[in-house]
Amino acid sequence: MTVLVNPTALSNHKARDFRMLIDGKWEAGAADPIERVAPSHGVVVSRFPTGSKADAERAIAAARKAFDLGPWPRMTASERSAILLKAADLIAARAEELAFLDAIEAGKPVTQVRGEIAGSVDIWRYAAALARDLHGESYNALGDGTLGVVLREAIGVVSIITPWNFPFLIVGQKLPFALAAGCTAVVKPSELTSGSTLVLGEILQQAGIPDGVVNIVTGRGPEVGAVMTAHPDVDMVSFTGSTGVGKLTMSNAAQTLKKVSLELGGKNPQIVFPDADLEAFIDAAVFGAYFNAGECCNAGSRLILHKSIASDVVKRIAELSKAVKVGDPLDPSTQVGAIITPQHLEKISGYVAGARSNGAKVAHGGERLDLGMGQFMSPTIIEAVTPDMAVAREEVFGPVLSVLTFETTAEAIQIANSIDYGLSAGVWSRDFDTCLTIGRSVRAGTVWMNTFMDGASELPFGGYKQSGLGRELGRHAVEDYTETKTLNMHIGKRTNWWMPRT
Repeated sequence: MTVLVNPTALSNHKARDFRMLIDGKWEAGAADPIERVAPSHGVVVSRFPTGSKADAERAIAAARKAFDLGPWPRMTASERSAILLKAADLIAARAEELAFLDAIEAGKPVTQVRGEIAGSVDIWRYAAALARDLHGESYNALGDGTLGVVLREAIGVVSIITPWNFPFLIVGQKLPFALAAGCTAVVKPSELTSGSTLVLGEILQQAGIPDGVVNIVTGRGPEVGAVMTAHPDVDMVSFTGSTGVGKLTMSNAAQTLKKVSLELGGKNPQIVFPDADLEAFIDAAVFGAYFNAGECCNAGSRLILHKSIASDVVKRIAELSKAVKVGDPLDPSTQVGAIITPQHLEKISGYVAGARSNGAKVAHGGERLDLGMGQFMSPTIIEAVTPDMAVAREEVFGPVLSVLTFETTAEAIQIANSIDYGLSAGVWSRDFDTCLTIGRSVRAGTVWMNTFMDGASELPFGGYKQSGLGRELGRHAVEDYTETKTLNMHIGKRTNWWMPRT
């Protein structure tokens, strides 16, 4: 492990003061702002308005008015598409600014964030294309007297709540598709990482989004998020975050029976057979475990290795882990940045300590890193893990890799499916039958074969079980933000069959 330290990187940085966007106006909020301390350097880098219940209600009212009376849902698909394409171009033009904000607020390596911004640009362009492909259905084989038409209409006002680990990328997996469908939105980014989403508000205004179509309210869940999930004027909630908060979101939304889309936690296995390309797998294992400091619902945090190769594979992963560069997120060569908060670092450390006390062995890392700035965790490998241990069943959300073993394919599948999550999985084997057997048997929304954590705008993303409800991305993504309406039309003279005629 290489440690990169540059404590002076933000020494001259002036904290940026942001405002929230409600009905086309930028507002400071009545309460004292939320100060975001960079997890990498320990200095205040941003200040966000502390939104209130009243702010959330005003934003919802603005979105409701914009949907019911405004031009956005009534524009042609080509007009909406053109604005989304312009937004994509503006995102690309401000990519460095957006990457810097996510790097300093979330502690993410800036090189990684640049890739996320580029991916977001592609998603916005993909959503713009889907806007023009949205259509209904017609049924003309229902008899001479009937014609059926199924309309697909925007669902209405959408509350979008996003997490701190991928601040700009995840809002891009939701908002452009809602806009493409003709919806209006209220967006609440995490209070830890609101900067890039607020800049997105500026971009959308510049692109030509009408006032009230996109509202961005910053603040905490109990004051803002609770209103956004329960308010009767909201037609749909799209939430990404922890499974616990997802359950609360679903409970709040149930009060008015609104549609809910949830992308939640994961404890994702990589199942490795003896005939796998181990060199390729070992690189993928290190990437899957430590990408975004493991603060990733899709992290490959659970290795399920065939017993015959387990010892050798763990040694090779540990050796490669030594070369992982941990440190200043603003250094372009950094691969693992800072942990989001001191409290979260404490949680991660607790999982490692718990595994040790239950008989597991730390094969690499396992300790916090004192770099003289912020909070960091060493890339960690824990072996001799059994399926009943917390570190094997619960989402650590840190750079911690748990290693389990199996002897038969059936045993590997049983271990993979034995937990509450089902977001993603990986299988490594040169035998296609083996890969396909695992792919069809593991209960997960995505199964990678001889790769890990690849993605594309065209491929749906979401989970089974307690990893969530619904899917994001893919060619049906815009349809998720719509309702269908049946028009049953009678042709010609209607037969009076119900009431007798004299």
